[in-house]
Formats: sequence, structure tokens, C-alpha cells
Amino acid sequence: MKKTTLFIYIMMMSALHAQQLNLDECINKALSTHPDIKRFVLQVESSKRGGDVARADYLPQIKFNAEYNPTKTYTLPSGGVFNTVDSTAWQTGVTMNQKIWDFSKTTSNIKAQQIQENISVLTLEDAKALLAYKVRVQYELMFVQKEAIKVRQKDLDAKEELYKQAKALVKQGMKTNADATRFLSSVYAAKNNLAISQSDFTKAKTILSLYINEHVDQDAVLQDTLSEAKWQNEDEQSVLQSSHALNSLKKNINKNELSYKVAKAAHYGSLDAVASYSHQDNLNEYDSTMVGVTLNIPLYSGGRTTALVEQAIINKQSAEAEYNLRVLLFKEEFESLLIDLKRYEQTIKAKELELQASEQTKMILDARYKEGLSTYIEVLDASSLTLNAELELLQTQLARSSTIHRLEYLQGKII
Repeated sequence: MKKTTLFIYIMMMSALHAQQLNLDECINKALSTHPDIKRFVLQVESSKRGGDVARADYLPQIKFNAEYNPTKTYTLPSGGVFNTVDSTAWQTGVTMNQKIWDFSKTTSNIKAQQIQENISVLTLEDAKALLAYKVRVQYELMFVQKEAIKVRQKDLDAKEELYKQAKALVKQGMKTNADATRFLSSVYAAKNNLAISQSDFTKAKTILSLYINEHVDQDAVLQDTLSEAKWQNEDEQSVLQSSHALNSLKKNINKNELSYKVAKAAHYGSLDAVASYSHQDNLNEYDSTMVGVTLNIPLYSGGRTTALVEQAIINKQSAEAEYNLRVLLFKEEFESLLIDLKRYEQTIKAKELELQASEQTKMILDARYKEGLSTYIEVLDASSLTLNAELELLQTQLARSSTIHRLEYLQGKII
């Protein structure tokens, strides 16, 4: 009695100290530690710096320059004769250039960089949603495999018990050795299936631990989230509008349109205000100032400007084609997932009824076998039907939940 009480106490303490794995916490850990998310966060920061670079063209560009020559030869005319003088020389100066008008090239470039920043943010959100989807799938796969281990263990225990009963009945002369041998074979098969489930569980556990960057215990306590997943019956258009990936591609079209305007504006050059001040000390020491306006119009660039315009047109058309293709694939996947979801709903109902019926049949046949009224083949068939129904119900529930999570990813859901 004391040993039993001690065992129960130890089991209760183990359960209290077992690792508790919450799905939302796993998602948050993955989002905060996964290298892919960190990479996209850095891309967002990089795109912000790109915007700062583009906006800098609006502001004055000031440069400091200095020159020193230890020896410089000067030519001086005197009485019709040119004389040379060697002397040191130096100069310092400041030049300021302020863009006045460049046919909206700078404005379009700034807008393009702002859109690029938005694209980076949307790409980051899409990466987060995709990672959350993967964590959900692995978490629930781990839960299902853990339940499958219990089912397989229960099946193995039942097969071993039947094998013991068969050996006892053989000794009593009520059964043949074929009965015992067949049950022994089923025991080996059950052990193999249990080992497969344990291996699949370990794989899911390992992948999940890599996602969340944290060790996951073998006996970690998991949530049963299979029945919690619900699809809100969002229509296709609303999901299309909320998709981070599609919105990113749509903005990429706008960005390429602006890039085309930037390339086209390069044909016309720019009008700039220029001011400079310098101090020179060579043979004479003096200050020099200049304030003016410059007009720079490219007349020939070796075809570079024209090629950039043509490239921008192609990029815009390519972005439109990519967006249209992704919309088509999106609609195809969305409709396919909805069809699968309806099928899984019906399959789950059928599997639940099948499991109830097979469990009742198994109970009856087990009792009849003990009385010698049914064969071992009937008992094994009933046991196999119950096992398959239970495992198939778990697999279908997992497939249904994974389908809902995929729909949520298309919708852009993270938590």
C-alpha cells in the first residue's frame, strides 16, 4: 500500500513539474528567435535607410575640398618674355549644390523607396504568418503522434494479453498453437508500429524545438488544439485583400511604375543652384566666391538612359505578371482548401461513428473468444478496425486543423 501511494505521489509530482507547452507561447518564441524573422527585420531597417538616402537629394549637398602643392611652376610674361617661378601653393574651399528641379526624378525616387519600405514590412509580416503556420502544424503533429503512441501502446498491451490468453487456452486444449503463433506475430507487428510512432513523435519534437530555439522534453504537456481550430468562413475576396504576400506584390507594381518615371526623368537632366567659396595662396593670396545656377542635360550616355527606361518597363510588366500569377495560385489553393475542409468535416463524423461501432464489436468478440465462440482471426480483425479507426480519426482531425491553419496563413494571421 505504501509503495502504491509513493508511486502515485511521484507521478503527480512529475506531472506538476513537466514542461508545459502552450501553442501561442511557442509561436511567440519562434517569432522572437528564428533567424529568418531577424533577417526580414534587418531588411525593413535597410529599406528605411534607403528612404533616407533618397530624401537626401532634396537637401543641400555641401563639400569641403583642400589642395596643397609643395612645388608648382608658374609662368609670368614680362617684356615679351615668359619667365617661370617655382613656389608652394595651397587652397581650401566649400561648395554647395542645391537641386532646384529634376522633372520629379527625386520625388518619384523617394516615393519608390517609401513603397519599398512598405513592401519590406509586408514581407516581414508574411514571414511571421508562415512561421506561425509551421509552428502550429508541428505542435499539433507532435500532439497527434503522442496520442498515437498511447493508442499503439494500448494496442500492444491488448495483443500481449491476447497472446497470454491464447497460450493458456492451448494448454487447456481449447485452442491450437496456430492461435498462439498468430497472436505472437501480431505482438511483433504492434511493437514495430509503436516504434514508428515514437520515431515520428521524436521528429516532430525535434523540429518544433528548432523552431522555438528551446529544448522540448519527451514528456512535455501539450494542448489539444485540434478541436479549437475554427474557420470563420471568410470569402475569397476578403482573404485576397488581407494577404500580406499579395499586397506586397501589388505594391511592387507601384514601385516599378515609379522606377519607370525615375528612369524617364533622367532624359531631361536637372536644374541646380551652386555656390562656392575658396581661399587660395599661391603667388598671390586671395578669396574667391561664386553663386549661380547650372543646367545639366544629358545629350548622349551611350544608350544607358534609354536602356534603363526599357528595363523599367519590363520590370513593371514582370511585376504585374507575377501578381496575376500569384492571385491565380492563391485562388486555386483557397478553393482547394475549402473543398478539403468540407470533406474532413464529413470524414471526422464518419470516423467517430466508425470508432464507436468498432469498439462495441471488439468488446463482443473479445468476450466470445474467451468462451470459444469466435476465432482469433475475428478478434484480430476487430482489434485492427478499432486501432485504424482511432488513428485515422486523429489523422483526419490533424488534416482538418492544418487546413484551417493554412487558410489562416493565406489570410495573414499570426496569433
